[in-house]
Amino acid sequence: MPDRRRSATTAERLGRMLVIVPYLVQHPGTSVASASEIFDVPRDQLRRDLDLLFMSGLPPYGPGDLIDVDVDEDGGVWISMADHFARPLRLTRPEALAVYLRATELLATPGIPDAPALASALAKLRDALGPDTLGDAAGIEGAVTGMAPPHLDELRAAAAEHRRIRIEYTAASTGARSLREIEPEAVFSSAGHWYVVAWDVAADDERMFRADRVAAVEPTAGRFEPRGLEGAGRQLYTPGDRDLAVRLLLRPAARWVAEYYITVDVVTRDDGTVEATLPARQTDWVAKLLLRLGPDAEVIEPSELRAEISRIATAALGRYDG
Repeated sequence: MPDRRRSATTAERLGRMLVIVPYLVQHPGTSVASASEIFDVPRDQLRRDLDLLFMSGLPPYGPGDLIDVDVDEDGGVWISMADHFARPLRLTRPEALAVYLRATELLATPGIPDAPALASALAKLRDALGPDTLGDAAGIEGAVTGMAPPHLDELRAAAAEHRRIRIEYTAASTGARSLREIEPEAVFSSAGHWYVVAWDVAADDERMFRADRVAAVEPTAGRFEPRGLEGAGRQLYTPGDRDLAVRLLLRPAARWVAEYYITVDVVTRDDGTVEATLPARQTDWVAKLLLRLGPDAEVIEPSELRAEISRIATAALGRYDG
């Protein structure tokens, strides 16, 4: 039977837990409050993630087959792994690439303690993936580069201290720069990018900014009371009337697209290929993605987009050749 699902929330939650759980196992007794601060995850979201672990394991799901999580009266977290999890883990190529990208992002996060075991595991994973796969990953827009946005520390500090700041911001759609006075409430990472959720003073409304598009940060003397804006775990894509639904056919080598990017209406066929709808507000980045994927992906619909994709891809290829 075809598997139809919405991949974004599940993929983000899985990626988050793949880095949080090993840390908690290596640092038993870490408090929920400390883990929340280290990984920039709201405490209630972290508690929900930990609750999910109680149901994680292997058949027949007996007491010895599940992960055991205990949060003591002081808020310390203790995780005991089932015996099955001591066995070597075998990952598919898309799974290994997803783990590599998410773990690399973790190591690049300011404020994260040194993790030599994770760095060692990443080195082994890098060797196993090979240069071809990592070359594909390096070409992904938004893939982890190992470098945090230049003003990330200032943004995180402003959010933690509830301090109003002025930022110089470059809009993605127009490339125009503007000065914004904002009250940042949450700074979090998702799919290789850092985001700032803030109250825009001039607009008198909630806004979300890409941290790497912040060109300058200026502190002010103003403070603010948080409004409870949602940070990590929020849905980054909000459907709009002008959005274009690009239906793709992904062959096995490109199936990771359905996990890495926000996609909907995902269908896994019996032959191993995947159909997925990729929402897009602009076509240029879709063209670049398809150019990298080559014969491993094709546009199913809308048909009128194919010529435009071909034109943009050809122009991009010409620039690369030049």
